Amino acid sequence: MNKIELEKIKEKALEDHIPIIMDDTLEVISKELAQKKPKRILEIGTAVGYSAICFSEFLEDDGKIDTIERDFERVKEARENIKKAEVQDKINIYEGDAVEILPTLKNIYDVVFIDASKGKYPFFLEEALRMLAPKGIIFADNVLYKGYVMSDYNKHKQRTAVRNLREFLVKLQENEELETEILEVGDGLAIARRK
Repeated sequence: MNKIELEKIKEKALEDHIPIIMDDTLEVISKELAQKKPKRILEIGTAVGYSAICFSEFLEDDGKIDTIERDFERVKEARENIKKAEVQDKINIYEGDAVEILPTLKNIYDVVFIDASKGKYPFFLEEALRMLAPKGIIFADNVLYKGYVMSDYNKHKQRTAVRNLREFLVKLQENEELETEILEVGDGLAIARRK
């Protein structure tokens, strides 16, 4: 992986106000991935490819990342970034809406990273669980959503996202197959391990 290019990709994303994984969140996930050495990772929400490129370093030798992004411009930029970082043989981008693409996927994944439309997290969870390997891990970013999820926030604009994130967290914590922890890193990170 080309680390210099990776730094440039990160800087440009921040300049362009494209939400990418925060450093402290990345650090937590990287430690987990380094131990696990996953063969297959599913990422829901590619943006410009930054997190997928970072994760690719921890794959088993012939491992693969499947990542989904619906924004055409971002897909284009992600493809360029992945090429610049020299990891195009490890990352496969599905272009389109995750709600439509996920049900068509048949792979089994060691790790699923959820970082897309907050209002769709409960649906993403169902699909992630369907494809998660035994002892697999689900990471979900931004689950505290600026603190709104744990407060009595009820403003109209974000109401659906907040309600659905709350539902998502309840489903994670009530699922007996999973061991879940919620960390206050970045904007909230859920880590759910299949027992």
